[in-house]
Amino acid sequence: MVLPTDGGIVRTMIVGGGIGGLSTALSLRAAGLECVVVEAAGTLRPLGVGINLQPHAVRELTELGLGEALAELGVETTFVRFADRHGNLILGLPRGRSAGYRWPQYSVHRGELQMILLAAVEERIGPVRTGVRFEDFEQDGDGVLVTLRRDGRVLRERVDVLVGADGVQSAVRARLHPDGDPLRWGGIRMWRGVTEADPILDGATVLAGGSNLAGKFVTYHISPRNPRLVNWVAEVKVAEPGVVAEADWFREGSRAEVSAHFASWKYALTDIQALLRDTDRILEYPMVDRDPLPHWGEGRVTLLGDAAHPMYPIGSNGGSQAVLDARVLARCLATYGDPERGLLAYEEERRPPTSALVLGHRALPTDATMKLVEERAPDGFGDIGEVLTEAELTALGDAQRRISDADVRALNERESWSV
Repeated sequence: MVLPTDGGIVRTMIVGGGIGGLSTALSLRAAGLECVVVEAAGTLRPLGVGINLQPHAVRELTELGLGEALAELGVETTFVRFADRHGNLILGLPRGRSAGYRWPQYSVHRGELQMILLAAVEERIGPVRTGVRFEDFEQDGDGVLVTLRRDGRVLRERVDVLVGADGVQSAVRARLHPDGDPLRWGGIRMWRGVTEADPILDGATVLAGGSNLAGKFVTYHISPRNPRLVNWVAEVKVAEPGVVAEADWFREGSRAEVSAHFASWKYALTDIQALLRDTDRILEYPMVDRDPLPHWGEGRVTLLGDAAHPMYPIGSNGGSQAVLDARVLARCLATYGDPERGLLAYEEERRPPTSALVLGHRALPTDATMKLVEERAPDGFGDIGEVLTEAELTALGDAQRRISDADVRALNERESWSV
């Protein structure tokens, strides 16, 4: 445990009421620091589909007092398994406590997780200020003057620290980095949905069939209360990499279009066409990220989560990294007497590993081995040992661990980040 220096109470404004922003508020509160969350949406609702929380994030949320709520909300993941387009299993990697971590990995509904965080913020801190849009900021050596807009009225508020946790299309990031920071699209289109189906494998496995280069279909269960609830993700490369102006995370997807991409699959592990047919609402969006920044913030303003390091959602690590950001930010602000020193320490600790993850995800590291399977056994196989060498299977496992895992022993043995 580290003890804060005598720097007074730092009041932080957090822009964004998503997983990263709410985790930041809870972390600051636990460290004895004042904060307020502003959110552009008029109402925070349990929107979205499924995500995974890695053990390194579950540890931090547990230390914030949310362990029991997470256990009730999420499915404790046992394995991530890779399969070909026929459903033949290639490799299985243990996850969470099955892999030796002291904390589980959970597959959860993103919106329900956000509601748990929101309820904790409202109980411990107070209401999130919804319907408030960030517009600009000015800062001097003593604080930050933030310009907001609500119901057409301009509001100006002075705070000690400003944190942009407002997602991939962050307005705070755009103000800090106005030039040369486009959304980069790898040419892969994603469709996502949630529906009910019979348990897939053990009902607690993240199952990835195929590859991004030739079509990929991912499934996992997301509710212990309803074991039939399945989150699915379809990923298909439809264009060459390039730059896009924006990405709409709630665009309605075409059932017929996504179905056509998988019509030729004979996938023994689940009925893909039935999953698509039974899904009430299909969401579609491009798989995008941004280049790592040479620095996130300046002075008393910084970024967090997807606003700082948006990454491809292939390592089940985006939301988890936002939780880690939140905890380190709070620890640094509480430890250093000067907010600027605290933010600099936060960035120095968090920017290098998250930048490496952004680039690691962009490389689609598991696809090289999955492509070999498709090329060598296009009609399927009986024994993966006849298709891949031990070295190639090891490379597949290592590639997945690089974009999803923490060091098991290091995580289990390191001191708490709580202040």
